[in-house]
Amino acid sequence: MPATDLNPGAPRWPEGQRSCVALAFDLDGPTGDAMLDGSIWNNPSYFTLGSYGPWRALERLLDMLDERKVPATFFVPAWVVENWPEQCAAIVARGHEIGYHGYKHEAFWTLDADGQRAVMERSAQVFDKYLGIRPVGFRTPSGDWGPDTIRVLMEAGVRYSSSMRGDDRPYLLHAPGMAEPMVEIPGRWEMDDYASLAYHRNPNFPASLDRIASYDTTLDNWRREFDGSHRDGLCLTTLFHPKVSGKPGRIALLESLIDHMHAQGGVWFATCRDVAQWWRDNSASPTPQEAPR
Repeated sequence: MPATDLNPGAPRWPEGQRSCVALAFDLDGPTGDAMLDGSIWNNPSYFTLGSYGPWRALERLLDMLDERKVPATFFVPAWVVENWPEQCAAIVARGHEIGYHGYKHEAFWTLDADGQRAVMERSAQVFDKYLGIRPVGFRTPSGDWGPDTIRVLMEAGVRYSSSMRGDDRPYLLHAPGMAEPMVEIPGRWEMDDYASLAYHRNPNFPASLDRIASYDTTLDNWRREFDGSHRDGLCLTTLFHPKVSGKPGRIALLESLIDHMHAQGGVWFATCRDVAQWWRDNSASPTPQEAPR
């Protein structure tokens, strides 16, 4: 019996594959709140913690993906592209996808429509100047967006988002007055390496407990999430960060996770761009949803 027949409601992925995995990394560098308010320039430790991602960890990740012949999507703030253009160009040169992730990792829900448009326009100019590309994907830096965001994104040529949490399959988002829907490829906090591996010295709370999870436990959690997604024929994407999981000891977790996925068979590894296009072409989405307001 074919694997997909075990769950008649499961999507049928390309070439009869049972499930889909869209590996995705947020190459934030040192962008974020501290850069937006300027405090990062007085904190060399925090700046270098972020810059480790594009400067050192990215190449290690790209080598690992090459070895395992797995494509990935990198959501990159445009400021990171400006400051590490050669490293970001290597992402494209090695066959991976780059998507929008703000200019300096702005919280889109705090910006009005014109503010969001300004971020998208500046980002598009940077990607064109340094990489010669026009991304079609977007992941909100803040984990949320405002009522105008979907229209702003679609006007900027964005065809899919990986920002929301509404399903464990892609689905369609409709904006009032817009003929074409946007594909949403939802992520899950369970597949965010920050939840298990990020360390912050301040605030020191809870003081008596470890703030970095056991690597064995972390890998077990990620494997279980994949196993459930694979069993049910779903689409799993990740919210990994090179500066968090691209370090020499931690990259072994990613290697083991991908090897585990390969060992199960029947997995379609794809960029988020290819997942969104396939979903759109095959009209596989459940009932379209309204964009969040």
